[in-house]
Amino acid sequence: MVYGVLQLINFAHSEVFMVGVFGGLYALKAISSGPEGGLVLIALIGTAIVAGMAVSGLTAVVLERVAYRPLRRRRAPRLSFLISAIGASLFIQNLFFVWSSVGGPAPRPYPIVMTRRTAFTLFGYPVSNQQILIVATMILMYVLLDRFVMGSHTGRGIRAVAEDPETAGMMGVNIDRVIVVTFLVGGLMAGAAGVLYGIYFGQAFFFVGFIPGIKAFTAAVLGGIGNIRGALLGGLLLGLAESVGVTCVRSVWEDVIAFLILVAVLMFRPSGLLGEAVRG
Repeated sequence: MVYGVLQLINFAHSEVFMVGVFGGLYALKAISSGPEGGLVLIALIGTAIVAGMAVSGLTAVVLERVAYRPLRRRRAPRLSFLISAIGASLFIQNLFFVWSSVGGPAPRPYPIVMTRRTAFTLFGYPVSNQQILIVATMILMYVLLDRFVMGSHTGRGIRAVAEDPETAGMMGVNIDRVIVVTFLVGGLMAGAAGVLYGIYFGQAFFFVGFIPGIKAFTAAVLGGIGNIRGALLGGLLLGLAESVGVTCVRSVWEDVIAFLILVAVLMFRPSGLLGEAVRG
């Protein structure tokens, strides 16, 4: 979404994701006393996701205001945006390193709110209840995001700015507001994903967003950078490729496979499978 509106890669988005992981961690520590089930479990996870979305959304909005808006108003070159994004990413990383390392630099364990168990098997592979939770939440988030972008008044403004910001501005679209909303929505999605990541992998640390951020970028490039539906398709195909690669080779090659796919797509089809969102 940010690329579609601003035509730049938000390399600090991985830290927005990381903030969401920590937001869910401290929310669950405050309200959880152990594994739960039923409506209590749903309430716990829902509260943690809301907390993660809140802190990630706030972080994304502050990031836009501090790292991007001054450069945009000065019509700075695109390289300046890239450097600013990297600087913001390193600042947030080190801020959380100093803060989370109090008492020791080890990763913070996530509270166990649901016991992982096999729900069913699919083609001989076990599918856990946590994986079902992640897939169900992902589908819900995607449907809400797609409906927001394609059907709401604000979503039409976002698509107008992505298509032609100058014309959109002349037609009365508040470009600054659209950009803030875009960062906010991206932050909300990252926060929810961060909480689910923490629940599944069971830990939080200051560098937790790096690999997921690279893989998210790979998925976006694979599907078509700036294309929301393409990013979903790219993520599914990337996950499938990693799973097949791990099964056929070794688990240590999982991240290598993601990087190889990124390089291959950039070399042979840089516009992605569904095409890049290009301004007319």
